[in-house]
Amino acid sequence: MQLSLELATVAGAFAADRLLGEWPNAVHPVVWMGKTIALLERSVPPWGPRGKLVAGGVIAIVVPTAFAAGSAVVLAASRPYPILQFFLAIALLKSTFALKALSAAAIDVERALEQGSIERARHGLRSLCSRDPSALERSELVAATIESVAENASDSFVAPLFYYALFGIPGAIFYRAVNTLDAMIGYHGKYEYLGKASARLDDAMNFIPARLTACLLLVAGWARGRRLRGGWSVWRRDAHRTESPNAGRPMAVMAGLLGVQLEKAGHYRLGDPLEPLEVGKIREACGVLAVAALMGASMTLFLIGARHVYP
Repeated sequence: MQLSLELATVAGAFAADRLLGEWPNAVHPVVWMGKTIALLERSVPPWGPRGKLVAGGVIAIVVPTAFAAGSAVVLAASRPYPILQFFLAIALLKSTFALKALSAAAIDVERALEQGSIERARHGLRSLCSRDPSALERSELVAATIESVAENASDSFVAPLFYYALFGIPGAIFYRAVNTLDAMIGYHGKYEYLGKASARLDDAMNFIPARLTACLLLVAGWARGRRLRGGWSVWRRDAHRTESPNAGRPMAVMAGLLGVQLEKAGHYRLGDPLEPLEVGKIREACGVLAVAALMGASMTLFLIGARHVYP
């Protein structure tokens, strides 16, 4: 019975994402995570590096644990009402991934570029990544969008489902809180010390999902007739070139599959410029993402089944 419910929860969350998209901000757990992180960040006194390291470590543990525990309490409290509990589980799991929103944001950039609106494309890119797009030109916007699609395939889909398969709703919520922490304070500069623990925890939790995502993208690219050999060779050659130990894996595979070079000036260069960075490459990347997502959902169902067969 429990196995059927968990499998149905994945199917329900996937359907909710396709049909409904993102939850309203007022009831979106990730929005609450962001507000909580912002509040805690403002509450940290102007300490030196060591103090900020300690405060950051506490935040990196407390926020994910609190939200994961909160989700467990909500589900436990609704246990006497199985239908309510089922729909709450779907809503919570759906909040941890954003497949439809990811594809829609990428396509918005593509459409803006097709219509010749560089400024609108730059604005659209802000919803995909934290990079400053104000000076990016057409081909650079295409590259940044493709990179974001590939990287977020892991962060915004495969990873939360992976942790759901292993640890249920609290596991997925814990991961999403860690990833949100990294997105908000896991940077150099102002957050060099306060965000260090969050960034390292995010690196650790994404180690396996990023490589799983790269494999899924590789197979999905092959299924769509992309450059399988190119994806594999660029992965092996270029995946380590990004500062992140994880982000380069899916990005390198996508670059090789599409036969393009993805570059962030002064940071990395992935792939070979076998084909121009035309706007249509964004839609090709989204097509690969869609197939990889279906395989990722199937993988999740398999892992859940394996967990019940071999507890």
